[in-house]
Amino acid sequence: MTNTRNKTRCGWESRDPLMIRYHDEEWGVALHNDRKLFEFLVLDTFQAGLSWAIILNKRENFRRAFDQFDPYRIARYSEDKIESLITDKSIIRNRAKIQAAVNNAQMYLNILETFDSFDQYIWQFVKGQPIVNRWSSLTEIPVSTRESDAMSKDLKKRGFKFVGTTICYAFMQAAGLVNDHLVSCFRYNEINDLHK
Repeated sequence: MTNTRNKTRCGWESRDPLMIRYHDEEWGVALHNDRKLFEFLVLDTFQAGLSWAIILNKRENFRRAFDQFDPYRIARYSEDKIESLITDKSIIRNRAKIQAAVNNAQMYLNILETFDSFDQYIWQFVKGQPIVNRWSSLTEIPVSTRESDAMSKDLKKRGFKFVGTTICYAFMQAAGLVNDHLVSCFRYNEINDLHK
């Protein structure tokens, strides 16, 4: 990758190299891979009430613990497996969130019975195209929108847990359903160019 040391960024990524790499390479890039979308949904579930930096620093541990985010395997987790995750110090040991991940894998599989893909289902909330915002300051960026409200409401109706509108909006930002890079950030135009 090109040297981006002197590039202007959004300002939330701090000096953590992992956060910088995530900001520069992943955040806001439109995702259409079902497994990856499911991974982001699970990670955002665990983020509830915590900083993204904590989750990002444990991401590889989550991948290992949750079978590379394979929804088919997670949906069949036994009580013993759930108990082993609750004692796994390398991840977030929150029983409700772990149980939500298993539940959400089951609900994800239900969606696949109705839609051709999870991608098709989740992108309907933005009519199949990323929403491009023009924020000049971090204080302008909302924590939820009518699209994340609709996504949250529908996911809850389908039985998903830990999918409030704020979590859904964070998911939308991460998975590129919305471009919330600041206009001054070097990634803003790069992300937009990907969709042309």
